[in-house]
Amino acid sequence: MLPLKAMTATRQREMRELLASLERDFERIRDARHHDPHSVLGRHEWAGQEVLIVYLPATRHVRANRSLDLKRHGSSDIFLWHGTPGTLPAPYTISWQDDGGGVFEVADPYAFAPLIDEGELQAFNGGTHRRVHQFLGAHVREVHGVAGVQFAVWAPNAERVSVVGPFNLWDGRRHPMRVRGASGVWELFIPGLGAGTLYKFEIRNRDNGTIHLKTDPYGRQFERRPATAAIVATSTPHTWRDGRWMSARTNHDWLHAPMSIYEVHLGSWQRRPDGDFLSYTEIADRLIPYVQGMGFTHVELLPISEHPLDDSWGYQATGYFAPTSRHGDPGGLREFVDRCHQAGIGVILDWVPAHFPRDAHALAHFDGSPLYEYSDPRKAEHRDWGTLVFNYERHEVRAFLISSACCWLEDFHIDGLRVDAVASMLYLDYSRKGEDWVPNREGGNQNLEAISFMRELNGVTHLDFPGTVTLAEESTDWPMVSRPASSGGLGFSMKWNMGWMHDTLEYMSRDPLYRAHHHEQLTFGMMYAYSENFVLPFSHDEVVHLKHSLFGRMPGDEWQRFANLRLLYTYQWTYPGKKLLFMGCEFAQPTEWNFRVALPWYLDQEPPRAGMRRLISDLNRNYRDHAALSRYEFEPRGFRWIDCEDRGRSLLSYLRFSEDETLVVVLNFTPVPRQGHRVGVPNAGSYREIFNSDSQFYGGSNLGNPLPLEARALPTHQLPCSVELTVPPLAGVILRLER
Repeated sequence: MLPLKAMTATRQREMRELLASLERDFERIRDARHHDPHSVLGRHEWAGQEVLIVYLPATRHVRANRSLDLKRHGSSDIFLWHGTPGTLPAPYTISWQDDGGGVFEVADPYAFAPLIDEGELQAFNGGTHRRVHQFLGAHVREVHGVAGVQFAVWAPNAERVSVVGPFNLWDGRRHPMRVRGASGVWELFIPGLGAGTLYKFEIRNRDNGTIHLKTDPYGRQFERRPATAAIVATSTPHTWRDGRWMSARTNHDWLHAPMSIYEVHLGSWQRRPDGDFLSYTEIADRLIPYVQGMGFTHVELLPISEHPLDDSWGYQATGYFAPTSRHGDPGGLREFVDRCHQAGIGVILDWVPAHFPRDAHALAHFDGSPLYEYSDPRKAEHRDWGTLVFNYERHEVRAFLISSACCWLEDFHIDGLRVDAVASMLYLDYSRKGEDWVPNREGGNQNLEAISFMRELNGVTHLDFPGTVTLAEESTDWPMVSRPASSGGLGFSMKWNMGWMHDTLEYMSRDPLYRAHHHEQLTFGMMYAYSENFVLPFSHDEVVHLKHSLFGRMPGDEWQRFANLRLLYTYQWTYPGKKLLFMGCEFAQPTEWNFRVALPWYLDQEPPRAGMRRLISDLNRNYRDHAALSRYEFEPRGFRWIDCEDRGRSLLSYLRFSEDETLVVVLNFTPVPRQGHRVGVPNAGSYREIFNSDSQFYGGSNLGNPLPLEARALPTHQLPCSVELTVPPLAGVILRLER
């Protein structure tokens, strides 16, 4: 440092005035309250001098470029050097010895200009940016030949934000960030850090001075719970091998193709012998061949976004851009999806934009004030779940959520998003009573900004990722959920048919003796079957909370329970709509799902349960092989009742069509065999039984129609021909017109 006595009197006076003018900044730096540390720290040209200012708490000695000694400013931990301009080239290094004797050297973080483009920030603040995760969060970068990590976070109500981690002893004074004007975005490039670095953000609220230690909302990887720090993810790209799948997906006609979904909770599908979670690689090794063998076209994963509490099943997420570390790193998930695609299996992710948990380390009151959530508790809190509602009015929150959706579809090649709890997003008075809600600007109970968000979400994902789908879990009669936004709809690809599911399970849980009095529970669904593009779900929600397993809901003795369940699945797979079945239901798990342990796989080889698995496999095979079951699932021309009025015998019969095929489905919901039952058919000819849920192969009594059945020109059920067949007890049969 050039001594003052070697300077001219004018230079001396100017330097003293400069240091005096900086005292307030120095104080704010020491108190960790400065919003723009780059304006003070680092190298500057002031008073005709090159000035270097460094702040290093608990430090003995500091040098720049190993040759220039910095002088302590008074008794503070601020160190200064000044000299002739051009003496210190950029980038330069800072080396120091701490009070413990450790010696360190890094490039100065405060020597680097802002890295985020101003246009990116404007698009983010305006809510038009779709890839915010590409510049917010933590990114391994090289700047002017210096390797490090660029950190950025949105915290508009902060007075100061710092990056903290083991690299700086979690000390918020050491790496304060700069704020990018009115954008509310703070950024800092820290040289010397790389992939695998643990970090959080320490935020000081500007209004009350409270300190908040937060994980990164845009974090791409996290520690395994109960630890909560984010991890700088590797920048090494995955070498994808699913090009054929991705190319075909672009033009895939999912509206008219079979979609049979196996819903899976990765944490409890299977586990290691010691009870620990399987890795993504182990899951791929086991789950992919199983799903292939069962004939499902897709797997749907219960939320795998990082989450702190196992009991939430993933539905209270804290990491909207990171797969849970319970099963490994993000590269492991990419490999899992890649292998699924190579095996011809699509991957759907359960995604939760409706609410988030109150955990202190996560999004709640992120910068010391309501930021991601509404400020009014009548809008901000989910009364049922104890969680917080995203503030869909804020452009930056919508950009956060849409960027999350795009991240999963783009970076992980996910094929679709099942959007959870859509009803709670649609209604301002959802699960609220009295005056505990705020009407919208038109006086109604619709959440107008949430509706706008969903339309935007669906528009962006369908445009940017053609062939991907969005599925709404929506439990009310909101119209046009799966119709285009341009027509007044919400724009989802499909909607879960919760009404059909509830009616069907309620009917099937009744003793067959009383089913005749509730026949309309089977037939009413056809009144609205084509109002939406429906998925028929028997999901995880139907096998928890004392509802019993699907097998446990079935009435009768054990044989009848299995027969009823086989009949239920036959009805599901032959009724118009895509199919979804939760894991364990395929082998008639006798007890409710327990997320804490693996499924009881030791049961699946018991003869009736092994038969149930064969039944599901064959239903999937028929569904794939016979276009009549899938071509027009969403259109009336693919279905026609034969007889929906035979409530006295609890019989249903209907036709399924494609251009080249006619199938006859007959279902018997009583334990009484129906011999010589005549049903109308549209064509004369020979009909062959291609499926019978009562087959001994599935554990049934093997009553059926082994020989082809000849249709006669005997009008029945307002059809020109008819065929006489045997309908087994508690069973369904499918006939195909052969000629």
